Amino acid sequence: MRFIERPFCERLGTPFEQDLGEGLISPQAMADPPVFQRARAVARFEDGPARTLAHRLKYSDRAELARPMARWMVRAGADILADADLLVPVPLHPLRLWRRRFNQAAALAAEVSRQTGKPCDVAALRRVKATQSQVGLSRAQRAENVQGAFRIADSAAVRGRNVVLIDDVLTSGATANAASRVLLRGGAKRVDALVFARVVTGA
Repeated sequence: MRFIERPFCERLGTPFEQDLGEGLISPQAMADPPVFQRARAVARFEDGPARTLAHRLKYSDRAELARPMARWMVRAGADILADADLLVPVPLHPLRLWRRRFNQAAALAAEVSRQTGKPCDVAALRRVKATQSQVGLSRAQRAENVQGAFRIADSAAVRGRNVVLIDDVLTSGATANAASRVLLRGGAKRVDALVFARVVTGA
């Protein structure tokens, strides 16, 4: 498993090919800034252990994997968790949740909460649009697919808080951006993203 270590882009959490020093922003983050403030990930999402672990948790009912995966996430996201007020998992639409039987993001968020003592609210954000799978879609299609997909259940739960959005994998950032936008509109002070693995291109 190829872990993501510093130095990396402070906004996107993507590693630099060369050590350019800490605190730098990648050209991608400058050209197309994400809605969330910072993203952190444990490892690159590619063929091998990271993909296997994510898929086993997500599709194979291996809920026990959430604990060690969350342990890595706590380490990778130490800087954003330090001043976090609330953990919010990316929700599944009720129909998908019924078919899959559990939400892997919620399982990871619960474990991160248990290991850090940070409160977790699995009901703060709702998925109100039954989107198609993001797999195989272009970046633009992904953004369009999740447009209007989320809604705040109770703005009082996030108002004025530093929220850490939890998910298993970050690919294009479309889902994290859409969820973050809704959280910020709901009054969140800041939104960061913490995932187990993220797609890294050009690095």
